[in-house]
Amino acid sequence: MNEAKIIKKAKKGDHLAFASLFQQHYPILYKYLLKVTMNPDLSEELAQETMAKAIEKLPLFKGKSKFSTWLISIATNKYIDYHRKEKREKDWISDEEAYRKLKWRMESYNEDWNDALTELGKLSEGVRIPIILKHYYGYSYDEIGEMMNISAGTVKSRVHNGLTAVREGLNILEKR
Repeated sequence: MNEAKIIKKAKKGDHLAFASLFQQHYPILYKYLLKVTMNPDLSEELAQETMAKAIEKLPLFKGKSKFSTWLISIATNKYIDYHRKEKREKDWISDEEAYRKLKWRMESYNEDWNDALTELGKLSEGVRIPIILKHYYGYSYDEIGEMMNISAGTVKSRVHNGLTAVREGLNILEKR
């Protein structure tokens, strides 16, 4: 039976047809991922995630390309997503480590370290920097906007939202 007919049956929910596609294309997919990742375990994991995604998205396959090409494009996106997630995790770990070192240094030199600084440290840089520039150094919203290449309105919004987050972290909620 040709591939187009197998795909058509699989789209209709024929599990044997999908199993046939899986058997036929899995080795190609795995070998592609092995060359891309250079990691057998990661290749296996991504190949399985790709096939799971293919099952989910099979009704969207239009047949304009080869089925293997479609699978490889899904696998490539899975690999890119994996690296984005890995980078975010590394960045978070690095930021957390730097934060802990700073806190330790401040405490070891008997410098003030209060709960507000702890909560401020939890904010993203894009929010934390405007708050520090505004409230610790007294810059205007316009000056901060120029420094950060963002509008004064964006600065104002980030300062407001960041301070709200700090207050919530400190359980200091404004009562209106």
